[in-house]
Amino acid sequence: MRYKNILITGGAGFVGSNLAIKLKEHYPKVQIFVLDNLRRRGSELNIPRLKGKDIIFVHGDIRNKEDFIFEGVDKTDFILECSAEPSVLAGVYSSPEYLINTNLVGAINCLELARKNCADFIFLSTSRVYPIEALNKLKFQEKETRFILDKEQKMQGVSAKGVAENFPLDKARSLYGATKLAAELFLLEYISTYRIKGAVNRCGLITGPWQMGKVDQGVIALWVAAHIFKKKLSYIGFGGRGKQVRDFLHIDDLFNLVNLQMQNIDKFNGQIYNVGGGVKNSVSLLELTQYCQKYTGSKIKISSLAKTRPNDIRIYISDCTKIFQKTGWQPRKKIDQTVFEITKWINDNKNKLENILT
Repeated sequence: MRYKNILITGGAGFVGSNLAIKLKEHYPKVQIFVLDNLRRRGSELNIPRLKGKDIIFVHGDIRNKEDFIFEGVDKTDFILECSAEPSVLAGVYSSPEYLINTNLVGAINCLELARKNCADFIFLSTSRVYPIEALNKLKFQEKETRFILDKEQKMQGVSAKGVAENFPLDKARSLYGATKLAAELFLLEYISTYRIKGAVNRCGLITGPWQMGKVDQGVIALWVAAHIFKKKLSYIGFGGRGKQVRDFLHIDDLFNLVNLQMQNIDKFNGQIYNVGGGVKNSVSLLELTQYCQKYTGSKIKISSLAKTRPNDIRIYISDCTKIFQKTGWQPRKKIDQTVFEITKWINDNKNKLENILT
């Protein structure tokens, strides 16, 4: 590892904390700082995990430049930007101020630190940068348990493999997606203007143990938790049959890729990559229910709400051909193992998690 002092923003969240811990396990001599405002309930449970690995936790908010002033920050030579308001519904029924200040202004504050320190940078963006209307107009077929994309599509950047990086970006994508896309553009400008090195990973659905799943973010963990704690769920939208599909990526697989990128950032500099599970690692809600029943041994009531929510998408699968070909990296953990691991984690920590996950 070429870096000596790594800052991970959003570092007490699901993605940030897991990446921090795995980096420390692989590179024990590297100093790792994590910065987090602890806004998301459950993130406080990660602090003992981080401290147990000698990772330095800083309680701060990327919206505030002053919170980047702490002992050792001037030595930061790599920034892994994992912080975000992650909900696609953020700002839909309320002010978008927190969303914009976190996902865009906060990202710029991180870039300013990178500029001052000449630090390299990986930005975890989102598949939600792709426009909603265009995605929902894609040709599809309805099968017994899921929707699937047709092989023949009129739109560029999409095939049976999913949505590629050259999918058209005009039209609306949600306020959440807009903030992340804007932050991507700023990173590319900072790379060009200030000669820092960095890359963008457009991540789809990331999952695994220690994810505090909610209705609007972390659906696999939410689904498992509802089965364990016997809470009601709903198939919402697109007919209310649970056939909408997402590809997913286990947090361990994401770490393996980020580790590759950090080892040779020059190879990835200035590039944008779709990072997800692809067709082989995709699941519908209906299929997810079956896996949850298998591994939790529980059946619960799942109601049907036919009306589609704002900003929801029938089917999204990341075409990751670009990163697959660049690296040879492939996701390894399938849905069986993923649901099993989340089930075990929740069962092992029931007392801590019940009030948070329900």
